[in-house]
Amino acid sequence: MSDASLIFRALEFAATRHSGQIRKGDTEEPYINHPISVAFVLSEVGGVADQAILAAALLHDTVEDTDTTLEELRSLFGETVESLVAELTDDKTLPKEERKLLQISHAPSLSADAKLLKLSDKICNLRDVVGKPPKDWSDERRREYLEWTAQVIAGCRGVNPAMEALYDSELDAGRESTAGS
Repeated sequence: MSDASLIFRALEFAATRHSGQIRKGDTEEPYINHPISVAFVLSEVGGVADQAILAAALLHDTVEDTDTTLEELRSLFGETVESLVAELTDDKTLPKEERKLLQISHAPSLSADAKLLKLSDKICNLRDVVGKPPKDWSDERRREYLEWTAQVIAGCRGVNPAMEALYDSELDAGRESTAGS
């Protein structure tokens, strides 16, 4: 399978699995826009050209948010992609607060490639929470989210200076936009 084929197969698979899902933001954009943004930041800002990492970016929420299994990803996209998605997948049987704490504690032990994905995912989520927040999120809740991402990203530092600088810039902008309320 060619490199481009892997990316397009992953994109088609993710789009099909996330079909009908929308982001929580007030613009209600299709969910697939999020994994596309994660892959784009990895490529354009992070300089990541590894096709397995980019495919994993496109697929990173399929196990967590659809009926996709890790075994299915392995058979369709290979062990590397499956392994990266597995590192990023939260156990949805756990309470939300526990999942959030686990992301903080597990971040330092992620592989370097998974840290890249986590960093890109948090950049994109930060942008959405700041620029297109869910309708029912107060500034306080948005600030809490921003500070939680900072704790997660603290464990992912040292893998890509350009993406870390972008994260820091987005975090600073988010803190400014939610301050004073």
